[in-house]
Amino acid sequence: MALCGVCAFLGLYSTQPLLPLLETVFHASKTIVSLTVSAATLGVALSAPIFGALTERLPRKSVIVASLFGVTIPTLIAATAHTIGQLIFWRFLQGITLPGIYAVVVTYIGEEWPPERMALVMSIYVSGTALGGFIGRLTSGILADAFNWRVSFLTIGAFSLMGAAAVATWLPKGSGRPRPSPPVSRNFRNFANQVQELFRNRRLVATFAVGFNVLFSLVAVFTWITFHLSAPPFSLSTAALSSLFVVYLAGLVVTPAAGFVITRVGVRAGVAGAIVFSMFGVLLTLAPSIHLVILGLTLLSSGVFVAQTASQSHLRVAAPPAARVTAAGLYLTFYYLGGTAAGSVPGLFWALGKWPACVAFILAMQGIALAIALVFWRTPNAIPRSITS
Repeated sequence: MALCGVCAFLGLYSTQPLLPLLETVFHASKTIVSLTVSAATLGVALSAPIFGALTERLPRKSVIVASLFGVTIPTLIAATAHTIGQLIFWRFLQGITLPGIYAVVVTYIGEEWPPERMALVMSIYVSGTALGGFIGRLTSGILADAFNWRVSFLTIGAFSLMGAAAVATWLPKGSGRPRPSPPVSRNFRNFANQVQELFRNRRLVATFAVGFNVLFSLVAVFTWITFHLSAPPFSLSTAALSSLFVVYLAGLVVTPAAGFVITRVGVRAGVAGAIVFSMFGVLLTLAPSIHLVILGLTLLSSGVFVAQTASQSHLRVAAPPAARVTAAGLYLTFYYLGGTAAGSVPGLFWALGKWPACVAFILAMQGIALAIALVFWRTPNAIPRSITS
């Protein structure tokens, strides 16, 4: 599960430390080069619900492995891009292939582990995503500085290919226990009706909304702060910008530990604490000291990873048993729509007041997520206390 997380996130955000460099190479605006981030997350958002629905009947391992191999193709081809438009297109195709990993892994965990251990296993998977995001960003920045940005994509594609082969070898097929009849048939009208039913579930919709805000805050900060830190007085290089993502490593320790805590205090209290934690981190990025900025990024990323663990754990509780893959696909749609919006919308606030204006907007979004979780993530008595609040 951890390796699946690593491979899935190796390339997704790999252009974040490259944005100031791409701005120069392609003579494009900040908003245009930020689309190299948004295009990938948009691809995930658009394909996630359909991917989840159409793979409901298929073996979980087969879908995961096929998607891991599939994502390497556009990653490698992206290295051949000669225009910013071509790069954005290949990044979009990267995102299209990823829901076969994300949506199905969440369902696989829910099926293969008992409820009382689900939050812990989910935290291990989320830690893997943190490690993958760190490796991808660090690799792209260092190689772009030492060679060029094309080498970054070739290397990440090679890493992804090796990871896919390892998962194909090591991942068990699953228990093979009987699953409920899927809510999605070949008739897309039935699929549409099922989606409507899911949207009538207020707790589920609230989970989608929190997911949107969770990724929004992470992507918005780590995308737009690169422009802030590449300018005076910090003037960080591309390699230095990529090294900032070492803060993701804190998530490898914090997230599994938080998994234990969430099983005791519940997902509602867990997500609330995580959001408050990350809001404090966002505030610290306004400091004039690079050390305080790094501390703020550490708090933000750790808080987001914990919030993601809580959200995905709550997703299984809120979704009907016969629609968990479809619900996971819809969750990913909202989650990555948050990432897509974060790649471009903060640009409006950057134009108004640069980084401080972006911070104010991000904090407002986090406050909305906190309010939604506190109001709508209340637990019916019938749900075990060990995995909810």
